[in-house]
Amino acid sequence: MTDPSKYKFNHSMLRVKDPKASVKFYEHLGMSLIEQKDFPDNKFSLYFLAYDSPKATSHGNHWTDREGIIELTHNHGTENDANHKVANGNKEPGKGFGHVCISVDNIQAACKRISDAGYKFQKRLEDGRMRHIAFALDPDEYWVEVISQKDVAETEKETTTDLQTYKMNHTMIRIKDKDASLKFYQDVMGMQLLRTAENESNGFNLYFLGYGEGKGAGREGLLELTWNYGTEKEEGKVYHDGNSEPQGFGHICVSVDDLNKACERFEKEGVSWKKKLSDGRMRNVAFVLDPDGYWIEVIQNEKYGKPPGEY
Repeated sequence: MTDPSKYKFNHSMLRVKDPKASVKFYEHLGMSLIEQKDFPDNKFSLYFLAYDSPKATSHGNHWTDREGIIELTHNHGTENDANHKVANGNKEPGKGFGHVCISVDNIQAACKRISDAGYKFQKRLEDGRMRHIAFALDPDEYWVEVISQKDVAETEKETTTDLQTYKMNHTMIRIKDKDASLKFYQDVMGMQLLRTAENESNGFNLYFLGYGEGKGAGREGLLELTWNYGTEKEEGKVYHDGNSEPQGFGHICVSVDDLNKACERFEKEGVSWKKKLSDGRMRNVAFVLDPDGYWIEVIQNEKYGKPPGEY
């Protein structure tokens, strides 16, 4: 049997133009490069970044036994192509993925540190009415939300920030039909609905899901679903999955206790597959499609054993 309570929201994948610039940015946010996979024959590389200080939630864990990883995918040569640009998910065409989010100790000091390093913001703390969140821009203009682990009023006079306390809190995607998506992520993927934020005056709701306990800024591995009222009534596909042109966001990934048994369970649940375990040459990874066509990679958590075919 497979136990969904042992599943983890392992990572979110973003395609990047220049890995040196992107890795440098995420390292500036306090993340560490914990795994790198190079595929020279297929001309791409994967960079896995996570919080890994002694204070980090998953410090020292195998990369498959973590939550809150960002996977950067680099197709070799794009860094030298002046015309190459990824879609950040927040513009048409290509709107779907919204952002990743880090939580920090002293948000004013953290944002100043990002700004002082020369990085741009989509929204600074002082912009607009929401003075408790900011959105930094990574080198490909993906949005990185910055939220506070403390009451913002308490940290206003703080001038230092401790990177070792940061968390990769959540990943946001837009959804067409809240009922269909909530049912899928709870009943099929085994996540729990941990928090709902209703914004009737602005016509949208936010749903935060995850595995295990904890729902606030102090944890990692949350999935934020953003539902704009009325989209469920629109015909056809509303949001872009990031994998057809224009490309950008690629997938989210769940690691499981028993990959074979988990995929058997998904099959019984009647999921739509992008790739079954038995498809192609890579027999250690599968991809499920959610109701909006977003890809969900499924991998073996190596805490519980080796992937199929590896001994």
